[in-house]
Amino acid sequence: MDDQTQASAASPALGRHAPGSLAAKLPPHVWFGVSAVFHYLGPAFAVLLFPHVGVLGMAWLRIATAALIFAPLTRPWRSFARADRPTRLLLLAFGTCLAVMNCSFYLALDRLPISLVAAIEFVGTIGVALVGLRSTRNLAALAVAVGGTLLLIDVKWSSDPVGLFWAFLNGALFVGYIVLGHRVARAGAGDGIAGLGAAMAVAFVVVLPIGFRDALPAFFSPPLLVAAIGVGICSSVIPYICDQLAMSRLPRSSFALMLSLLPVTATLIGVIVLRQVPGLRDCLGIALVVAGVAFHKPAPSAR
Repeated sequence: MDDQTQASAASPALGRHAPGSLAAKLPPHVWFGVSAVFHYLGPAFAVLLFPHVGVLGMAWLRIATAALIFAPLTRPWRSFARADRPTRLLLLAFGTCLAVMNCSFYLALDRLPISLVAAIEFVGTIGVALVGLRSTRNLAALAVAVGGTLLLIDVKWSSDPVGLFWAFLNGALFVGYIVLGHRVARAGAGDGIAGLGAAMAVAFVVVLPIGFRDALPAFFSPPLLVAAIGVGICSSVIPYICDQLAMSRLPRSSFALMLSLLPVTATLIGVIVLRQVPGLRDCLGIALVVAGVAFHKPAPSAR
């Protein structure tokens, strides 16, 4: 099942909870644009909260917020009740991947610029394309993107192997998230939104003992708790729903091409929110990553 078909299956769920007329009237590129902004806007604000609730505490609050919002909309317990044993195992793997991916993402952001973390994250998307479609074009795209990432890493960041470890782990888990998400959809675990809700519930259970202690200060500070909830909504609710609305009307190839804009979005948000101003070498590296992601050719989707 391709992204477009999967997202189309999710449309009824979205239609029950979102104004269908608005979803139809706005061009899909608008939904993608909103997703592209919030995909890194939420994490950028999360970085500002790290000193107050800790890195893992912020990851816990993000996942908890998303899980609590999706639960009444998707009723994850129904997805588990209706699924067979292999599908339940897939949902468990999907949610576990999501939990660890979010934690590693924030652990990387705590040490590295958001533009570098984003670039490493999206190199993996080209790797997925290579698995599905081995071609000279995709090999060249991967080489260009990897070259850009190496420029971004530079000597300055190579001295932080722990930060790079978390960034590459996040990138690997992002690939796992894509692969497991497609398997969950093909296994009949429900539409895209229902599967996402079930995964969020699993992710919350996984992260519960990891970041709860660090997140405790937020429960004694209403402004901090409101800020953390806002980060969760910006990071895991708005972009995921907007992606579904965009993919339901965009061909997979077009959506993959638009993904190349995300490292740029991450860089701009890093400059505005975190004052992480890239140098000339960094800009060249980002440009190469964008070119690589844009140039790669997604595998033809099975119909």
